[in-house]
Amino acid sequence: MPTIFTQIAEGKLPAYRVAETDDYLAFLDIRPLTRGHTLVIPKREVDYLLDLEEPLYVGLWLFAKEVARAIHMAIPCERVAFAVVGLEVPHAHIHLVPIRSISDLNFQNPRIELSPQEFQATAEAIQAKLRELHPQKTSS
Repeated sequence: MPTIFTQIAEGKLPAYRVAETDDYLAFLDIRPLTRGHTLVIPKREVDYLLDLEEPLYVGLWLFAKEVARAIHMAIPCERVAFAVVGLEVPHAHIHLVPIRSISDLNFQNPRIELSPQEFQATAEAIQAKLRELHPQKTSS
């Protein structure tokens, strides 16, 4: 059975999409540690990040870098932390978490709650910054 991330990538489940290419997708985590917490995935379902073929692995990190730059511009934060945990969903993914302190990256912290309107506004703010960074490209 396809993972929840595969179902999101295929459009079978809704998500607050931030950016998308033929090979990768970035969308807001629905149980965020902080506002702007984004998940970046390869569209191809591979369980473990280290099992990705090298071109797909490198491309995922480059895609995540661009999304993280946009998050940093859109969300007040000191840094955007990158985290790979990989235990929650058996589909390779990178967490991009806007942080003000190291404690913001603690996955044991209670998750924040956002309204659908707040999620949508956050996704749109990040998309706008991606368009500023790459006016020739479009984001979903």
